[in-house]
Amino acid sequence: MEGSNQYAHEPEIGPFGPVPEQGFESDITELPGEGGDPDTRRAVVDALKRVHDPELGINIVDLGLVYDLTIEGGVARVTYTLTTMGCPIGPLVEDQMKRLVDEVDGIEAFEADMVFRPPWNPELMSEEAKFALGMV
Repeated sequence: MEGSNQYAHEPEIGPFGPVPEQGFESDITELPGEGGDPDTRRAVVDALKRVHDPELGINIVDLGLVYDLTIEGGVARVTYTLTTMGCPIGPLVEDQMKRLVDEVDGIEAFEADMVFRPPWNPELMSEEAKFALGMV
């Protein structure tokens, strides 16, 4: 069909171009941390689930990279890690988190803390992510 879009919907654009669809919808709706009303927390978690590791094509929540979400006074603070200390995508992931979380109603500012303790390991991934990567 002439002029038709090859996508059923517009793809999410990440720092490396269109983000691959991960092929599953996880049931993660909450993260460790405090503050914010339940609807705002869920909206922030949903925004974070739109941030994908460009190499694995799986979102950072299901990869277990987000350790904490605290919302206080309209400020969403995310503590996160990377799969390895030398991973070069940290600034790109952080920029994408900020862009998407800033769109959430009730969030006025975004702060991110990258940590490497505790170190990330595959056991932190959701069962869906492990399945998608052939680990179960």
